[in-house]
Amino acid sequence: MNQIILTGMILSATPIGEYDRRIVILTKEQGKISAFAKGARRPNSHLVGAVNPFTFGKFTIYEGRASYTIQSVEVVNYFSELREDIVGAYYGFYFLEFANYYTRENNDEKNMLKLLYQSMRALTNEHIPDQLVRCIFELKTYYIMGEGPEIFHCVVCGDEKRPKIFSVRKGGLVCDQCKSGVIDGIYLDQSTLYSMQYIKSQEIEKLYTFNVTDKVLRQLLKILDRYRDIYVEHRFKSLEILETLSE
Repeated sequence: MNQIILTGMILSATPIGEYDRRIVILTKEQGKISAFAKGARRPNSHLVGAVNPFTFGKFTIYEGRASYTIQSVEVVNYFSELREDIVGAYYGFYFLEFANYYTRENNDEKNMLKLLYQSMRALTNEHIPDQLVRCIFELKTYYIMGEGPEIFHCVVCGDEKRPKIFSVRKGGLVCDQCKSGVIDGIYLDQSTLYSMQYIKSQEIEKLYTFNVTDKVLRQLLKILDRYRDIYVEHRFKSLEILETLSE
């Protein structure tokens, strides 16, 4: 067996048998992988506190013929603040589930790992609303995956100057001359549009450096809820719980 060291974050941990866990890790080097943490559910295991969702660090892994086995974990961040805040924790679980849905094995997922880590850090920042962190995370994920809406010019004719509406079904901005037949168009607040353009174009490390008004946040949430309903063929259990908690 080959020993490898991977940097990443645990997306999920599932009990296997009496004492083991099956771990899904989003790694810098190999994208998403699954690995077994043998004996991790034993009280005296050196892995018992390290192989849980949110754990970010370096994983020493044995690569077998058919599976990976975790030998040890050097934890860099547990994001313990989220574990002490039930609402914050479920935002975090939602981000993990969202990332798990979009990422693939043996794929370059460096940007998604970076976004996930920065988003978890933002959730622990009391100066940034959790709902705004969610909007930024979702929208940036779409762009990383090549599925984001067009927000700089008309999706029909390419015009950049004429007044525009935003249509989720059309996949972005539609100018006044092309909007005939668009049934879900809305006029975006200029600050909403600027926020979306900033999220698309800005480096991941600089995403969580702004705030918005309540009006803009409501519009962002409305757009992204519609976008997810139309383009994402998956229901996220953690989001359903989060929405129940928010109510």
